[in-house]
Amino acid sequence: MKTSGYNFSLLTILIFLCACTKQLDQPALGSLAPEIVANKKGVNLLLIGVYAALDGQQGGDQSLGSGEAWQASPTGWVFGSITGGDASKGSDGGDQPAIDPIANFYSDANNAYYNSRWKALYEGVSRCNFVLKIMAKATDISDAEGKVLAGEAKFLRAHYYFELKRMWNMVPWIDENTTDLNQPNDQDIWPKITEDFKFAYDNLPPTQSDIGRANKWAAGAYLAKSLLYQHKYDEAKVIFTDVINNGVTTSGAKYDLVQKFEDNFRPATENNSETVFAIQMAANVDPAGPSNANNGDMLNFPYGDSPFGCCGFFQPTIDLVNHYRTNPSSGLPYLDDYNQHPVKNDMGIKGDQPFTPDEGTLDPRLDWTAARRGIPYLDWGVYPGEPWIRDQGYGGPYGPKKNVYWQESHEQDADMSSWAPGTAINYNVIRFADVLLMAAECEAQTGNLALAETYVNRVRNRAADPEGWVYTYKNPAEPMDGFTSTPAANYFVKPYPQGEFAGRGKDYALKAIYYERKLELAMEGHRFFDLVRWGTAESELSSYFGYQGQITSDVKRGRFVKGRSEYYPIPQRQIDLSLSNGAPVLKQNKGYN
Repeated sequence: MKTSGYNFSLLTILIFLCACTKQLDQPALGSLAPEIVANKKGVNLLLIGVYAALDGQQGGDQSLGSGEAWQASPTGWVFGSITGGDASKGSDGGDQPAIDPIANFYSDANNAYYNSRWKALYEGVSRCNFVLKIMAKATDISDAEGKVLAGEAKFLRAHYYFELKRMWNMVPWIDENTTDLNQPNDQDIWPKITEDFKFAYDNLPPTQSDIGRANKWAAGAYLAKSLLYQHKYDEAKVIFTDVINNGVTTSGAKYDLVQKFEDNFRPATENNSETVFAIQMAANVDPAGPSNANNGDMLNFPYGDSPFGCCGFFQPTIDLVNHYRTNPSSGLPYLDDYNQHPVKNDMGIKGDQPFTPDEGTLDPRLDWTAARRGIPYLDWGVYPGEPWIRDQGYGGPYGPKKNVYWQESHEQDADMSSWAPGTAINYNVIRFADVLLMAAECEAQTGNLALAETYVNRVRNRAADPEGWVYTYKNPAEPMDGFTSTPAANYFVKPYPQGEFAGRGKDYALKAIYYERKLELAMEGHRFFDLVRWGTAESELSSYFGYQGQITSDVKRGRFVKGRSEYYPIPQRQIDLSLSNGAPVLKQNKGYN
Protein backbone atom coordinates (compact mmCIF):
# COMPACT_ATOMS: atom_id res chain seq x y z
CA MET A 1 0.00 0.00 0.00
CA LYS A 2 1.34 3.38 -0.96
CA THR A 3 1.51 6.08 1.69
CA SER A 4 2.11 9.75 1.10
CA GLY A 5 5.49 11.20 1.94
CA TYR A 6 4.03 14.41 3.35
CA ASN A 7 0.64 13.82 4.92
CA PHE A 8 1.23 16.26 7.75
CA SER A 9 -0.78 19.31 8.72
CA LEU A 10 0.82 22.34 10.32
CA LEU A 11 -1.03 21.42 13.50
CA THR A 12 0.61 17.97 13.51
CA ILE A 13 4.02 19.57 13.00
CA LEU A 14 3.37 22.10 15.74
CA ILE A 15 2.29 19.42 18.24
CA PHE A 16 5.35 17.32 17.42
CA LEU A 17 7.74 20.22 17.84
CA CYS A 18 6.14 21.38 21.05
CA ALA A 19 6.30 17.85 22.43
CA CYS A 20 9.98 17.68 21.60
CA THR A 21 10.68 20.95 23.42
CA LYS A 22 8.31 20.12 26.31
CA GLN A 23 6.60 23.49 25.99
CA LEU A 24 3.09 23.77 27.37
CA ASP A 25 2.20 27.11 25.80
CA GLN A 26 1.76 26.57 22.08
CA PRO A 27 2.14 29.58 19.77
CA ALA A 28 -0.59 30.31 17.25
CA LEU A 29 -0.42 28.61 13.89
CA GLY A 30 1.35 30.85 11.38
CA SER A 31 3.47 32.48 14.11
CA LEU A 32 5.60 29.62 15.37
CA ALA A 33 8.28 30.83 17.77
CA PRO A 34 11.73 30.65 16.12
CA GLU A 35 13.25 28.91 19.16
CA ILE A 36 10.93 25.95 18.50
CA VAL A 37 11.53 25.50 14.80
CA ALA A 38 14.90 27.12 14.05
CA ASN A 39 16.78 23.84 13.91
CA LYS A 40 17.32 21.02 11.46
CA LYS A 41 14.37 18.93 12.67
CA GLY A 42 12.04 21.92 12.76
CA VAL A 43 12.98 23.12 9.27
CA ASN A 44 12.52 19.65 7.80
CA LEU A 45 9.08 19.34 9.36
CA LEU A 46 8.09 22.79 8.15
CA LEU A 47 9.23 21.76 4.69
CA ILE A 48 6.88 18.78 4.86
CA GLY A 49 4.17 21.34 5.53
CA VAL A 50 5.09 23.05 2.27
CA TYR A 51 4.70 19.78 0.38
CA ALA A 52 1.40 19.19 2.17
CA ALA A 53 0.05 22.42 0.66
CA LEU A 54 0.51 21.09 -2.87
CA ASP A 55 -2.94 19.51 -2.92
CA GLY A 56 -4.59 22.79 -1.93
CA GLN A 57 -6.58 21.14 0.86
CA GLN A 58 -6.82 21.62 4.62
CA GLY A 59 -9.26 18.94 5.76
CA GLY A 60 -12.75 17.60 5.29
CA ASP A 61 -14.01 19.06 2.03
CA GLN A 62 -12.38 22.47 2.51
CA SER A 63 -9.52 23.96 0.51
CA LEU A 64 -6.60 25.99 1.81
CA GLY A 65 -8.46 28.90 0.26
CA SER A 66 -11.28 28.29 2.76
CA GLY A 67 -13.60 27.44 -0.10
CA GLU A 68 -14.85 24.09 -1.26
CA ALA A 69 -12.15 21.50 -1.92
CA TRP A 70 -12.68 21.26 -5.66
CA GLN A 71 -12.31 25.03 -6.13
CA ALA A 72 -8.60 24.81 -5.31
CA SER A 73 -7.82 21.44 -6.90
CA PRO A 74 -4.19 21.21 -8.06
CA THR A 75 -5.08 18.98 -11.02
CA GLY A 76 -6.35 21.81 -13.21
CA TRP A 77 -9.58 19.97 -14.01
CA VAL A 78 -11.50 23.25 -14.22
CA PHE A 79 -8.85 25.80 -15.20
CA GLY A 80 -6.84 23.60 -17.57
CA SER A 81 -8.96 20.71 -18.86
CA ILE A 82 -12.51 22.09 -18.98
CA THR A 83 -11.45 25.47 -20.34
CA GLY A 84 -9.15 23.73 -22.81
CA GLY A 85 -11.94 21.63 -24.33
CA ASP A 86 -10.79 18.28 -22.95
CA ALA A 87 -13.77 17.98 -20.64
CA SER A 88 -17.28 19.18 -20.09
CA LYS A 89 -18.16 20.33 -16.58
CA GLY A 90 -20.48 17.35 -16.44
CA SER A 91 -23.23 16.65 -13.94
CA ASP A 92 -26.07 19.02 -14.84
CA GLY A 93 -26.51 22.74 -15.31
CA GLY A 94 -27.76 23.35 -11.78
CA ASP A 95 -24.84 21.74 -9.96
CA GLN A 96 -21.75 23.89 -9.31
CA PRO A 97 -23.08 26.58 -11.67
CA ALA A 98 -20.01 28.76 -11.05
CA ILE A 99 -18.03 26.49 -13.39
CA ASP A 100 -20.26 27.29 -16.38
CA PRO A 101 -19.11 30.90 -16.85
CA ILE A 102 -15.49 29.78 -16.46
CA ALA A 103 -15.94 27.10 -19.13
CA ASN A 104 -17.64 29.57 -21.46
CA PHE A 105 -15.30 32.52 -20.74
CA TYR A 106 -17.84 35.00 -19.44
CA SER A 107 -17.03 34.79 -15.71
CA ASP A 108 -16.22 37.81 -13.60
CA ALA A 109 -13.79 38.45 -10.76
CA ASN A 110 -16.31 37.55 -8.06
CA ASN A 111 -16.35 33.87 -8.98
CA ALA A 112 -15.39 31.93 -5.83
CA TYR A 113 -13.25 29.45 -7.76
CA TYR A 114 -10.68 32.15 -8.50
CA ASN A 115 -10.35 33.34 -4.92
CA SER A 116 -10.03 29.80 -3.53
CA ARG A 117 -7.27 28.88 -5.97
CA TRP A 118 -5.43 32.17 -5.43
CA LYS A 119 -5.46 31.77 -1.65
CA ALA A 120 -4.37 28.14 -1.76
CA LEU A 121 -1.40 28.97 -3.99
CA TYR A 122 -0.30 31.91 -1.88
CA GLU A 123 -0.60 29.73 1.22
CA GLY A 124 2.00 27.51 -0.43
CA VAL A 125 4.19 30.53 -1.16
CA SER A 126 3.85 31.70 2.45
CA ARG A 127 4.96 28.33 3.79
CA CYS A 128 8.00 28.34 1.49
CA ASN A 129 9.00 31.80 2.66
CA PHE A 130 8.60 30.77 6.29
CA VAL A 131 10.94 27.82 5.79
CA LEU A 132 13.59 30.06 4.24
CA LYS A 133 13.26 32.63 7.03
CA ILE A 134 13.50 30.09 9.82
CA MET A 135 16.33 28.16 8.17
CA ALA A 136 18.48 31.30 8.20
CA LYS A 137 18.23 31.30 12.01
CA ALA A 138 19.12 27.64 12.53
CA THR A 139 22.63 26.91 13.81
CA ASP A 140 22.73 23.13 13.38
CA ILE A 141 22.33 23.05 9.58
CA SER A 142 25.52 22.78 7.53
CA ASP A 143 26.06 24.80 4.36
CA ALA A 144 25.55 21.67 2.23
CA GLU A 145 22.35 20.74 4.07
CA GLY A 146 21.13 24.29 3.84
CA LYS A 147 21.51 24.36 0.08
CA VAL A 148 19.42 21.21 -0.29
CA LEU A 149 16.69 22.48 2.04
CA ALA A 150 16.67 25.87 0.34
CA GLY A 151 16.60 24.11 -3.03
CA GLU A 152 13.44 22.23 -2.08
CA ALA A 153 11.77 25.34 -0.66
CA LYS A 154 12.62 27.38 -3.75
CA PHE A 155 11.53 24.60 -6.09
CA LEU A 156 8.16 24.49 -4.38
CA ARG A 157 7.86 28.27 -4.31
CA ALA A 158 8.60 28.38 -8.03
CA HIS A 159 5.91 25.74 -8.59
CA TYR A 160 3.30 27.80 -6.74
CA TYR A 161 4.29 30.96 -8.60
CA PHE A 162 4.33 29.09 -11.93
CA GLU A 163 0.68 28.21 -11.36
CA LEU A 164 -0.14 31.78 -10.36
CA LYS A 165 1.70 33.18 -13.37
CA ARG A 166 0.02 31.05 -15.99
CA MET A 167 -3.43 31.63 -14.51
CA TRP A 168 -3.26 35.38 -13.87
CA ASN A 169 -0.05 36.59 -15.55
CA MET A 170 0.65 39.69 -13.45
CA VAL A 171 0.71 38.66 -9.79
CA PRO A 172 2.59 40.10 -6.79
CA TRP A 173 5.93 38.54 -5.86
CA ILE A 174 6.39 37.99 -2.14
CA ASP A 175 9.48 36.24 -0.79
CA GLU A 176 11.26 35.70 2.51
CA ASN A 177 12.66 39.24 2.46
CA THR A 178 9.37 41.01 1.79
CA THR A 179 8.22 43.15 4.73
CA ASP A 180 5.09 44.76 3.29
CA LEU A 181 2.88 41.92 2.05
CA ASN A 182 0.57 44.28 0.16
CA GLN A 183 2.64 44.23 -3.02
CA PRO A 184 1.53 45.44 -6.47
CA ASN A 185 1.19 43.11 -9.45
CA ASP A 186 3.17 45.36 -11.78
CA GLN A 187 6.16 43.18 -12.65
CA ASP A 188 6.75 40.11 -14.76
CA ILE A 189 7.74 37.36 -12.32
CA TRP A 190 9.13 34.91 -14.90
CA PRO A 191 12.76 35.88 -14.06
CA LYS A 192 12.18 35.18 -10.38
CA ILE A 193 10.46 31.85 -11.10
CA THR A 194 13.33 30.69 -13.30
CA GLU A 195 15.84 31.90 -10.72
CA ASP A 196 14.25 29.72 -8.05
CA PHE A 197 14.10 26.69 -10.35
CA LYS A 198 17.73 27.29 -11.39
CA PHE A 199 18.84 27.35 -7.75
CA ALA A 200 17.02 24.06 -7.17
CA TYR A 201 18.51 22.52 -10.33
CA ASP A 202 22.02 23.50 -9.21
CA ASN A 203 21.69 22.46 -5.57
CA LEU A 204 19.28 19.55 -5.20
CA PRO A 205 20.68 15.99 -5.14
CA PRO A 206 19.90 13.59 -8.00
CA THR A 207 18.03 11.28 -5.61
CA GLN A 208 16.07 11.72 -2.38
CA SER A 209 15.41 9.41 0.55
CA ASP A 210 11.66 10.10 0.49
CA ILE A 211 9.31 9.48 -2.43
CA GLY A 212 7.61 12.66 -3.54
CA ARG A 213 10.40 15.09 -2.70
CA ALA A 214 11.88 17.13 -5.52
CA ASN A 215 15.28 16.16 -6.86
CA LYS A 216 17.72 17.82 -9.27
CA TRP A 217 16.02 16.37 -12.33
CA ALA A 218 12.52 17.44 -11.37
CA ALA A 219 13.91 20.94 -10.92
CA GLY A 220 15.62 20.73 -14.32
CA ALA A 221 12.45 19.62 -16.06
CA TYR A 222 10.43 22.37 -14.41
CA LEU A 223 13.11 24.98 -15.18
CA ALA A 224 13.06 23.95 -18.83
CA LYS A 225 9.26 24.04 -18.82
CA SER A 226 9.28 27.59 -17.46
CA LEU A 227 11.74 28.61 -20.21
CA LEU A 228 9.50 26.94 -22.80
CA TYR A 229 6.56 29.03 -21.57
CA GLN A 230 8.74 32.11 -22.19
CA HIS A 231 9.55 30.84 -25.71
CA LYS A 232 13.23 30.54 -24.81
CA TYR A 233 13.56 27.36 -26.83
CA ASP A 234 17.35 27.26 -27.14
CA GLU A 235 17.86 27.54 -23.39
CA ALA A 236 15.08 25.09 -22.60
CA LYS A 237 16.23 22.36 -24.97
CA VAL A 238 19.71 22.20 -23.43
CA ILE A 239 18.17 21.41 -20.06
CA PHE A 240 15.56 19.04 -21.50
CA THR A 241 18.37 17.14 -23.20
CA ASP A 242 20.21 16.82 -19.88
CA VAL A 243 17.05 15.56 -18.18
CA ILE A 244 16.26 13.06 -20.96
CA ASN A 245 19.81 11.69 -21.19
CA ASN A 246 20.81 11.75 -17.52
CA GLY A 247 17.72 12.22 -15.37
CA VAL A 248 16.66 9.75 -12.72
CA THR A 249 13.67 9.47 -10.41
CA THR A 250 13.80 10.26 -6.71
CA SER A 251 14.73 6.62 -6.06
CA GLY A 252 17.43 6.57 -8.75
CA ALA A 253 15.71 4.80 -11.67
CA LYS A 254 16.54 6.28 -15.07
CA TYR A 255 13.67 8.22 -16.57
CA ASP A 256 11.75 6.22 -19.15
CA LEU A 257 8.23 5.59 -20.34
CA VAL A 258 6.53 2.76 -18.50
CA GLN A 259 5.30 0.05 -20.84
CA LYS A 260 1.68 0.36 -19.78
CA PHE A 261 0.17 3.83 -20.18
CA GLU A 262 -2.34 3.15 -17.39
CA ASP A 263 0.39 2.47 -14.83
CA ASN A 264 0.76 6.24 -14.46
CA PHE A 265 -2.71 6.35 -12.90
CA ARG A 266 -2.69 3.42 -10.45
CA PRO A 267 -1.38 3.78 -6.89
CA ALA A 268 0.30 0.36 -7.00
CA THR A 269 2.34 1.26 -10.08
CA GLU A 270 2.83 5.04 -9.88
CA ASN A 271 5.99 6.73 -8.60
CA ASN A 272 7.62 4.83 -11.44
CA SER A 273 10.29 5.55 -14.06
CA GLU A 274 7.96 8.04 -15.77
CA THR A 275 7.35 10.12 -12.64
CA VAL A 276 9.25 13.40 -12.72
CA PHE A 277 7.25 15.28 -10.11
CA ALA A 278 3.92 14.19 -8.64
CA ILE A 279 1.68 15.43 -5.87
CA GLN A 280 1.39 12.49 -3.51
CA MET A 281 -2.07 11.35 -2.46
CA ALA A 282 -3.04 8.86 0.25
CA ALA A 283 -6.42 7.38 1.09
CA ASN A 284 -7.94 6.73 4.51
CA VAL A 285 -5.52 8.76 6.61
CA ASP A 286 -7.87 11.57 7.69
CA PRO A 287 -11.06 10.53 9.52
CA ALA A 288 -12.59 13.96 8.78
CA GLY A 289 -12.61 13.26 5.05
CA PRO A 290 -10.39 12.53 2.06
CA SER A 291 -8.21 15.62 2.56
CA ASN A 292 -5.05 13.72 1.56
CA ALA A 293 -6.86 11.67 -1.10
CA ASN A 294 -7.20 14.20 -3.89
CA ASN A 295 -10.50 15.52 -2.64
CA GLY A 296 -10.08 18.40 -5.06
CA ASP A 297 -11.36 15.88 -7.62
CA MET A 298 -13.99 14.24 -5.42
CA LEU A 299 -16.82 15.32 -7.75
CA ASN A 300 -15.26 13.60 -10.74
CA PHE A 301 -16.68 10.08 -10.70
CA PRO A 302 -19.52 8.45 -12.65
CA TYR A 303 -23.01 9.12 -11.30
CA GLY A 304 -26.32 7.24 -11.18
CA ASP A 305 -26.15 3.57 -10.32
CA SER A 306 -22.37 3.47 -10.60
CA PRO A 307 -20.40 2.03 -7.65
CA PHE A 308 -18.97 5.50 -6.94
CA GLY A 309 -22.19 7.26 -5.99
CA CYS A 310 -21.20 10.82 -6.85
CA CYS A 311 -21.05 13.18 -8.65
CA GLY A 312 -20.94 12.98 -12.46
CA PHE A 313 -18.54 15.84 -13.19
CA PHE A 314 -15.54 16.07 -15.54
CA GLN A 315 -16.86 14.26 -18.60
CA PRO A 316 -14.51 13.94 -21.60
CA THR A 317 -15.92 15.90 -24.52
CA ILE A 318 -17.08 14.44 -27.82
CA ASP A 319 -14.50 16.70 -29.45
CA LEU A 320 -11.73 15.14 -27.34
CA VAL A 321 -12.78 11.58 -28.13
CA ASN A 322 -12.83 12.33 -31.86
CA HIS A 323 -9.14 13.25 -31.65
CA TYR A 324 -8.32 9.56 -31.11
CA ARG A 325 -9.52 8.39 -34.52
CA THR A 326 -6.61 7.08 -36.59
CA ASN A 327 -6.23 6.71 -40.32
CA PRO A 328 -6.80 3.02 -41.15
CA SER A 329 -3.99 3.11 -43.70
CA SER A 330 -1.27 4.98 -41.82
CA GLY A 331 -2.19 4.65 -38.14
CA LEU A 332 -1.67 8.41 -37.81
CA PRO A 333 -4.17 10.94 -36.47
CA TYR A 334 -6.29 13.27 -38.59
CA LEU A 335 -4.44 16.46 -37.71
CA ASP A 336 -6.64 18.85 -39.66
CA ASP A 337 -10.13 17.37 -39.74
CA TYR A 338 -10.56 14.93 -36.87
CA ASN A 339 -14.19 15.94 -36.33
CA GLN A 340 -14.91 14.86 -39.89
CA HIS A 341 -14.08 11.33 -38.73
CA PRO A 342 -16.14 11.15 -35.50
CA VAL A 343 -16.08 8.24 -33.10
CA LYS A 344 -19.49 6.62 -32.80
CA ASN A 345 -21.14 7.36 -29.43
CA ASP A 346 -24.34 6.57 -27.57
CA MET A 347 -25.62 10.13 -27.27
CA GLY A 348 -29.37 10.00 -26.70
CA ILE A 349 -29.45 6.20 -26.36
CA LYS A 350 -30.85 4.77 -23.14
CA GLY A 351 -28.97 2.08 -21.27
CA ASP A 352 -31.60 -0.55 -22.03
CA GLN A 353 -31.43 0.13 -25.77
CA PRO A 354 -28.92 -1.73 -27.97
CA PHE A 355 -25.66 -0.07 -28.93
CA THR A 356 -22.56 -1.31 -30.75
CA PRO A 357 -19.32 0.62 -30.10
CA ASP A 358 -17.31 2.18 -32.90
CA GLU A 359 -15.56 -0.39 -35.09
CA GLY A 360 -13.14 1.96 -36.83
CA THR A 361 -9.44 2.35 -36.04
CA LEU A 362 -8.57 4.15 -32.81
CA ASP A 363 -5.63 5.20 -30.70
CA PRO A 364 -5.71 2.91 -27.62
CA ARG A 365 -5.00 5.82 -25.27
CA LEU A 366 -8.63 6.78 -25.81
CA ASP A 367 -9.88 3.94 -23.67
CA TRP A 368 -7.57 4.77 -20.77
CA THR A 369 -8.72 8.40 -20.94
CA ALA A 370 -12.48 8.35 -21.61
CA ALA A 371 -15.16 5.87 -20.59
CA ARG A 372 -17.18 4.68 -23.62
CA ARG A 373 -20.26 2.54 -23.64
CA GLY A 374 -19.49 -1.10 -24.40
CA ILE A 375 -15.82 -0.84 -23.36
CA PRO A 376 -14.42 -2.18 -20.06
CA TYR A 377 -14.35 0.46 -17.34
CA LEU A 378 -11.10 -0.59 -15.71
CA ASP A 379 -12.17 -3.75 -13.83
CA TRP A 380 -15.60 -2.49 -12.78
CA GLY A 381 -17.47 -4.01 -15.70
CA VAL A 382 -18.54 -2.82 -19.15
CA TYR A 383 -19.31 0.89 -19.12
CA PRO A 384 -23.11 1.16 -19.46
CA GLY A 385 -23.31 4.69 -20.82
CA GLU A 386 -26.45 6.68 -19.98
CA PRO A 387 -27.21 5.03 -16.58
CA TRP A 388 -23.94 6.42 -15.23
CA ILE A 389 -24.44 9.91 -16.73
CA ARG A 390 -26.35 12.64 -14.95
CA ASP A 391 -27.47 14.58 -18.05
CA GLN A 392 -26.26 13.48 -21.48
CA GLY A 393 -27.75 16.50 -23.18
CA TYR A 394 -25.72 18.77 -20.97
CA GLY A 395 -22.36 17.01 -20.62
CA GLY A 396 -22.32 14.29 -23.26
CA PRO A 397 -22.06 10.48 -23.13
CA TYR A 398 -18.54 9.91 -21.78
CA GLY A 399 -17.03 9.45 -18.32
CA PRO A 400 -13.59 10.11 -16.77
CA LYS A 401 -11.03 7.35 -16.24
CA LYS A 402 -7.55 8.55 -15.34
CA ASN A 403 -8.64 9.74 -11.88
CA VAL A 404 -10.65 6.61 -10.98
CA TYR A 405 -9.42 3.71 -8.83
CA TRP A 406 -9.73 0.02 -9.76
CA GLN A 407 -12.14 -2.39 -8.10
CA GLU A 408 -9.42 -4.85 -7.13
CA SER A 409 -7.65 -2.23 -5.01
CA HIS A 410 -10.55 -0.04 -3.94
CA GLU A 411 -10.21 -0.92 -0.26
CA GLN A 412 -6.74 0.67 -0.24
CA ASP A 413 -7.09 3.27 -2.98
CA ALA A 414 -10.59 4.65 -2.39
CA ASP A 415 -11.38 6.98 0.48
CA MET A 416 -15.09 6.81 1.31
CA SER A 417 -14.92 8.84 4.53
CA SER A 418 -17.04 11.59 3.03
CA TRP A 419 -20.10 11.92 0.78
CA ALA A 420 -17.98 11.66 -2.38
CA PRO A 421 -14.92 9.52 -3.07
CA GLY A 422 -11.31 10.39 -2.52
CA THR A 423 -8.50 8.46 -4.15
CA ALA A 424 -4.86 7.57 -3.61
CA ILE A 425 -4.05 8.27 -7.27
CA ASN A 426 -1.24 10.84 -7.47
CA TYR A 427 -1.42 13.90 -9.67
CA ASN A 428 1.48 13.98 -12.13
CA VAL A 429 2.62 17.58 -12.37
CA ILE A 430 5.29 16.49 -14.87
CA ARG A 431 5.79 12.99 -16.23
CA PHE A 432 8.44 11.83 -18.68
CA ALA A 433 6.10 11.67 -21.68
CA ASP A 434 5.39 15.36 -21.06
CA VAL A 435 9.16 16.04 -20.96
CA LEU A 436 9.68 14.25 -24.30
CA LEU A 437 6.92 16.26 -25.97
CA MET A 438 8.09 19.57 -24.53
CA ALA A 439 11.60 18.74 -25.71
CA ALA A 440 10.22 17.84 -29.15
CA GLU A 441 8.59 21.26 -29.29
CA CYS A 442 11.89 22.98 -28.50
CA GLU A 443 13.75 20.92 -31.09
CA ALA A 444 11.17 21.71 -33.76
CA GLN A 445 11.21 25.41 -32.92
CA THR A 446 15.00 25.47 -33.27
CA GLY A 447 15.18 23.44 -36.47
CA ASN A 448 16.07 19.92 -35.37
CA LEU A 449 13.03 18.22 -36.85
CA ALA A 450 14.60 14.76 -36.88
CA LEU A 451 15.12 14.74 -33.11
CA ALA A 452 11.67 16.21 -32.57
CA GLU A 453 10.23 13.31 -34.57
CA THR A 454 12.25 10.80 -32.54
CA TYR A 455 10.84 12.15 -29.28
CA VAL A 456 7.25 12.11 -30.57
CA ASN A 457 7.62 8.59 -31.92
CA ARG A 458 8.99 7.39 -28.61
CA VAL A 459 5.62 8.39 -27.11
CA ARG A 460 3.61 6.95 -30.01
CA ASN A 461 5.49 3.65 -29.94
CA ARG A 462 4.33 3.12 -26.36
CA ALA A 463 0.73 3.62 -27.53
CA ALA A 464 1.32 1.10 -30.34
CA ASP A 465 2.51 -1.61 -27.93
CA PRO A 466 -0.34 -4.13 -27.37
CA GLU A 467 0.91 -4.69 -23.83
CA GLY A 468 -0.77 -1.46 -22.80
CA TRP A 469 -4.11 -1.81 -24.62
CA VAL A 470 -7.56 -2.32 -23.12
CA TYR A 471 -8.87 -5.88 -23.51
CA THR A 472 -12.30 -7.46 -23.20
CA TYR A 473 -13.30 -9.35 -20.08
CA LYS A 474 -13.12 -13.13 -19.81
CA ASN A 475 -16.59 -12.94 -18.33
CA PRO A 476 -18.42 -9.61 -18.64
CA ALA A 477 -20.68 -10.61 -15.77
CA GLU A 478 -17.64 -11.11 -13.52
CA PRO A 479 -15.06 -8.49 -14.53
CA MET A 480 -12.82 -9.40 -11.61
CA ASP A 481 -12.15 -12.71 -13.37
CA GLY A 482 -9.70 -10.84 -15.58
CA PHE A 483 -9.18 -10.01 -19.23
CA THR A 484 -8.85 -11.90 -22.51
CA SER A 485 -6.24 -11.35 -25.23
CA THR A 486 -8.90 -9.75 -27.47
CA PRO A 487 -8.56 -5.95 -27.78
CA ALA A 488 -11.64 -4.06 -26.62
CA ALA A 489 -11.65 -1.96 -29.80
CA ASN A 490 -9.95 -1.76 -33.20
CA TYR A 491 -6.69 -0.24 -32.01
CA PHE A 492 -4.27 0.86 -34.70
CA VAL A 493 -1.58 3.46 -34.11
CA LYS A 494 1.79 3.91 -35.77
CA PRO A 495 4.78 6.22 -35.39
CA TYR A 496 5.41 8.93 -37.94
CA PRO A 497 7.46 7.56 -40.86
CA GLN A 498 11.15 8.37 -40.58
CA GLY A 499 11.83 11.78 -42.11
CA GLU A 500 8.16 12.83 -42.11
CA PHE A 501 8.79 15.95 -40.05
CA ALA A 502 11.82 17.04 -42.06
CA GLY A 503 10.06 16.33 -45.33
CA ARG A 504 6.94 18.30 -44.46
CA GLY A 505 8.55 21.14 -42.53
CA LYS A 506 8.44 22.94 -39.21
CA ASP A 507 4.76 23.93 -39.25
CA TYR A 508 3.67 20.35 -39.85
CA ALA A 509 6.02 19.09 -37.13
CA LEU A 510 4.65 21.54 -34.58
CA LYS A 511 1.09 20.67 -35.53
CA ALA A 512 1.86 16.99 -34.94
CA ILE A 513 3.57 17.73 -31.60
CA TYR A 514 0.68 19.88 -30.38
CA TYR A 515 -1.78 17.14 -31.37
CA GLU A 516 0.28 14.48 -29.63
CA ARG A 517 0.17 16.45 -26.40
CA LYS A 518 -3.63 16.38 -26.66
CA LEU A 519 -3.66 12.59 -27.11
CA GLU A 520 -1.12 11.78 -24.42
CA LEU A 521 -1.97 14.34 -21.73
CA ALA A 522 -5.74 14.79 -22.09
CA MET A 523 -7.68 15.30 -18.85
CA GLU A 524 -4.43 16.09 -16.97
CA GLY A 525 -4.90 19.86 -16.71
CA HIS A 526 -2.52 21.06 -19.43
CA ARG A 527 -4.59 21.86 -22.50
CA PHE A 528 -5.81 25.43 -21.91
CA PHE A 529 -2.36 26.62 -20.88
CA ASP A 530 -0.81 24.93 -23.92
CA LEU A 531 -3.24 26.69 -26.24
CA VAL A 532 -2.50 30.07 -24.67
CA ARG A 533 1.29 29.76 -24.87
CA TRP A 534 1.05 28.55 -28.50
CA GLY A 535 -1.13 31.53 -29.42
CA THR A 536 -3.80 29.22 -30.84
CA ALA A 537 -6.43 29.48 -28.09
CA GLU A 538 -8.81 31.71 -30.05
CA SER A 539 -8.90 29.54 -33.17
CA GLU A 540 -8.87 26.18 -31.39
CA LEU A 541 -11.51 27.06 -28.83
CA SER A 542 -13.73 28.79 -31.38
CA SER A 543 -13.71 25.57 -33.40
CA TYR A 544 -14.37 23.56 -30.25
CA PHE A 545 -17.34 25.70 -29.21
CA GLY A 546 -18.70 25.62 -32.73
CA TYR A 547 -18.64 21.81 -32.82
CA GLN A 548 -19.31 20.75 -29.23
CA GLY A 549 -21.90 23.48 -28.69
CA GLN A 550 -24.08 21.95 -31.39
CA ILE A 551 -24.21 18.68 -29.42
CA THR A 552 -24.17 19.51 -25.70
CA SER A 553 -25.79 22.47 -24.00
CA ASP A 554 -22.98 23.17 -21.52
CA VAL A 555 -20.87 25.24 -23.94
CA LYS A 556 -23.48 26.84 -26.16
CA ARG A 557 -22.45 30.23 -24.79
CA GLY A 558 -18.74 29.61 -25.23
CA ARG A 559 -16.73 32.49 -26.65
CA PHE A 560 -12.99 33.03 -26.24
CA VAL A 561 -12.09 36.73 -26.48
CA LYS A 562 -8.56 37.32 -27.68
CA GLY A 563 -6.70 39.80 -25.49
CA ARG A 564 -8.80 38.99 -22.43
CA SER A 565 -9.50 35.28 -22.09
CA GLU A 566 -5.85 34.17 -22.08
CA TYR A 567 -5.79 34.94 -18.35
CA TYR A 568 -8.35 34.70 -15.59
CA PRO A 569 -9.61 37.74 -13.64
CA ILE A 570 -7.74 38.70 -10.48
CA PRO A 571 -10.14 37.74 -7.64
CA GLN A 572 -12.14 40.80 -6.66
CA ARG A 573 -11.79 39.87 -2.99
CA GLN A 574 -8.01 40.18 -3.30
CA ILE A 575 -8.27 43.56 -5.03
CA ASP A 576 -10.57 44.79 -2.27
CA LEU A 577 -8.15 43.59 0.41
CA SER A 578 -5.24 45.43 -1.24
CA LEU A 579 -6.61 48.91 -0.56
CA SER A 580 -3.95 51.43 0.47
CA ASN A 581 -4.76 55.11 0.95
CA GLY A 582 -8.16 54.47 -0.52
CA ALA A 583 -6.94 52.85 -3.75
CA PRO A 584 -6.33 49.18 -4.59
CA VAL A 585 -2.72 48.11 -4.98
CA LEU A 586 -3.67 45.15 -7.19
CA LYS A 587 -4.75 45.95 -10.75
CA GLN A 588 -7.33 43.91 -12.61
CA ASN A 589 -6.42 42.02 -15.78
CA LYS A 590 -7.38 43.50 -19.13
CA GLY A 591 -11.01 43.10 -20.11
CA TYR A 592 -12.41 42.39 -16.64
CA ASN A 593 -12.92 45.93 -15.31
